[in-house]
Amino acid sequence: MENLCIRCKGKGLCGKPCKILARFIDFAPKVKKHFSGSTPPELFVGRSGYPNVFSGIISPNEIGETEVYSSPEDWVSQNLTIEQVLAFRGKMIYARQETNIKSQSIIQKKVQELALSSKPVSVEFFLKRPPRLEFTPSKVFSIMTNPAPIERVNLEENPKVEKKVDSLTSDYDSTAQNALNELYNSNIKVSHLSKLLSSGLLGIKMQRKFVPTRWSITAVDDILSKNLVQKIKYYSEINEILLFNDEYNGNHYEFLLLPGNFSFEVIEAEAPGNVWNPSLKLEMTQDSESFFGRKDYAKNVTGAYYANRLGVCEYLEKEKKQAQVIVLREIKEEYYAPLGVGILRELTRRAFLKNPEKPSTIEEALSLISLRIKIPVEEFKKNSETLKEYGKQKKLTKWF
Repeated sequence: MENLCIRCKGKGLCGKPCKILARFIDFAPKVKKHFSGSTPPELFVGRSGYPNVFSGIISPNEIGETEVYSSPEDWVSQNLTIEQVLAFRGKMIYARQETNIKSQSIIQKKVQELALSSKPVSVEFFLKRPPRLEFTPSKVFSIMTNPAPIERVNLEENPKVEKKVDSLTSDYDSTAQNALNELYNSNIKVSHLSKLLSSGLLGIKMQRKFVPTRWSITAVDDILSKNLVQKIKYYSEINEILLFNDEYNGNHYEFLLLPGNFSFEVIEAEAPGNVWNPSLKLEMTQDSESFFGRKDYAKNVTGAYYANRLGVCEYLEKEKKQAQVIVLREIKEEYYAPLGVGILRELTRRAFLKNPEKPSTIEEALSLISLRIKIPVEEFKKNSETLKEYGKQKKLTKWF
């Protein structure tokens, strides 16, 4: 179930002034129907009404270095506050049109040109009406603000395109999956990869189409981490318990790695009485996969599951090890505005840059975790399939 803020969108259903809307009012762009701005670059493709959806370009009405306006990589690495991120998002204008995902309108072609760029591009916008002060929050993508119908758009400079991006977007015989993995191995940012997929620039020529941004973000995390998992399954197991942790804007993570064949589990807890969980009871969600993977979508944890899996698998691939992985996330009251799953991927990556704790037993590991979270660790334990089964299955190697 979506949280109150996502349902409310600033209407004040909680009876309190909206922190999110107040921040956008402070930074709302003062534009009418014509302006120029440097898009980070950022594009957005909606999913409502699919295959006929809203799509377009997101940009502030200012010229300069604007990558940080839409980069979860930068938000986490610079440890930006929610208020700072909302200030960036409040300046953005979503110039959009309604179109079919397979059509090739002039504006869609401009969107594709911008998606290729690795640097901000100056764009001139002509709108049919001035932007509306409103926002569309999501747990998957960054908050969308200030929508306006677009009439036409002109690129005022050439996009800066990486050679590898140019090569693979011009390759009409490569599948989207192969192209994504090759670009990822060439150190193209994950957030850039989702833009390329969303704008229909990857895959076999006849199969290319615009993909809703929500779907493209999760698809990229899923495809990349699945490819890493296939390698990880051939590595030796870790020989000790490892525990990593980190926190960003009220998202607290504990990553518990146990000796054993690869498996992956995410358990999220939302404390009662906060914006994300207005009910009076603790909300727990869980999804997992065994060594043999999962065939269906992680519908409980949703996009965060795949963002976490990518960060974890990057660490295991670097160490050339496999493990049973349990991810515990505590969502605190401080996380009052959704910033998208990109920050959860980057937070996971950041956690694994630290030196791990090495508890001798699971009990010791849970004791260490309990010192850093408010929700009783027993709540996580009783919702964990991995902990219920860990140690019960004897291995053949035990008898030799």
